Amino acid sequence: MAAHPVTLRLPAPLYNHYRNRAERTHRSVEAELLDAVATVAADEEALSHDVTQALEDLGRLNDDELWRAARNRLSDDVGSQLEALNFKQQRETLTPAEKETLEQLVHHYDRAVLLRAEASRLLKERGQDVSGLLTAQ
Repeated sequence: MAAHPVTLRLPAPLYNHYRNRAERTHRSVEAELLDAVATVAADEEALSHDVTQALEDLGRLNDDELWRAARNRLSDDVGSQLEALNFKQQRETLTPAEKETLEQLVHHYDRAVLLRAEASRLLKERGQDVSGLLTAQ
């Protein structure tokens, strides 16, 4: 695969974030930035069809079903696994299997948050008081 050089001017806080991450994982800043860019590109492709279809489906739900969707949360097991892998990634390099699991969990989390937000928006649009969702756990 051909590689194309790119010069970026990063704000100091962003550069420091990736420099610190590179030091923790014993990698170069370039490798950390390349991973970040590749992850975003993969997420955009993976989320597009999946999330678009799920968002369209929300519009066909009745209010009770939308309330369930708006209150939907990750299970404690999934949340704990996501948190553990995030902390491990900050300390050391993840195995390929752990990276794959983390990517899947992040996708699942992102999708759930987006669907909850859209369900809340639709409920509000239908005249429902969704203010309780802001403080709900």
